[in-house]
Amino acid sequence: MTAITVDQAPAPRIGPARTLGNGLTLAWRNVMQLKHSPEKLIDVLMMPVVFLLLFLYVFGGVVAGSTHAYLQQLLPGLVAQMGMFASMGLGTSLCEDIRKGVFDRFRSLPIARSAPLIGAVIGDAVRFCVSMVMLVAFGSLLGFRFHTNPLSVLAAFGLAYALYFAVCWVSVLVGLVAPSPETVQGLGFIWAMPLTFGSSVLLANTGTMPGWLQAWVKVNPVTHLADATRALMVGGPIGDHAWYTLAWAVGIVVVTFPVAVWMYGRKV
Repeated sequence: MTAITVDQAPAPRIGPARTLGNGLTLAWRNVMQLKHSPEKLIDVLMMPVVFLLLFLYVFGGVVAGSTHAYLQQLLPGLVAQMGMFASMGLGTSLCEDIRKGVFDRFRSLPIARSAPLIGAVIGDAVRFCVSMVMLVAFGSLLGFRFHTNPLSVLAAFGLAYALYFAVCWVSVLVGLVAPSPETVQGLGFIWAMPLTFGSSVLLANTGTMPGWLQAWVKVNPVTHLADATRALMVGGPIGDHAWYTLAWAVGIVVVTFPVAVWMYGRKV
């Protein structure tokens, strides 16, 4: 007897529009998880309060002569810093979901391969928004005031989110590489600490730093973001800091996104 073979049709190619739709659907899933597990927002609720109080009352008198004067330059800098630390929770959640087999279920669905990662990054925007609201609200209670127009303030937070979105993909890579969720935070601090503290987040004037450190500060994307947010929130020349921030954000995504998708395909 002659064997009858049936040609299998190739899997349909999923275009960018459907990929984005799949990602938004999974992003909504992540938002609903936060609704049912609000304790996952404790870190982004407490970090702004702790950092603002600590830095303000430890460095305020030394750096600016008074805590009120220092608050005006510190809070815009913390807008840049909070995004770096808030993104770490994404890597932890991703690593935990992979270990629990959640992403194995995603692979069995007729969705784009990158959709689970895109959904995780977009859904994590809630954590960024909560952190920013908490920072500005508590800073306002301490005496911070915006000195620019609402559009400039929105532009400042838009820039902060652009870099936060890019850095989230670095956190995704850490979550894919880390052997367990417990190690994600440790690995995350290794790259976040030099970016945040080796910048102009705490000091608007970095001229007193050693030459080698100034060289790092000048190319640090967090420095450009901190300087841009200060100009947009309290006034002053913005220069090219906004463009450098956007260029860094695009560059980070271009490099990390395909690597993350490739690693995800090998991981799960």
